[in-house]
Amino acid sequence: MATKKKSSSRKYGKAAGKSVEREMDAMKKGKLKSGRSKKKVTSRKQAIAIGLSEARKAGAKVPAKKKSAAKKSTASNKSAAKKSTAKKTTAKKAAKKSSKK
Repeated sequence: MATKKKSSSRKYGKAAGKSVEREMDAMKKGKLKSGRSKKKVTSRKQAIAIGLSEARKAGAKVPAKKKSAAKKSTASNKSAAKKSTAKKTTAKKAAKKSSKK
């Protein structure tokens, strides 16, 4: 059975690429500053992130930001904690009912 090839479209739009390119040039010239602290950006990855963020604000075609792994783990830990406390409370209720009889 032959598999069909999907026609692939661009993940990032041309405007997003231009925005990243502009930020990379600014970083290389030493003029790119971070948002909050206004410190000079030296990381290539950070320059790309700034470019994509600005492209997102401008409405260019850019995929949504991924949720960080730290946020995911805390969310799963919270749900696990809720489940364990629920089990404890049901066990307590069952123990109270059996002691009353």
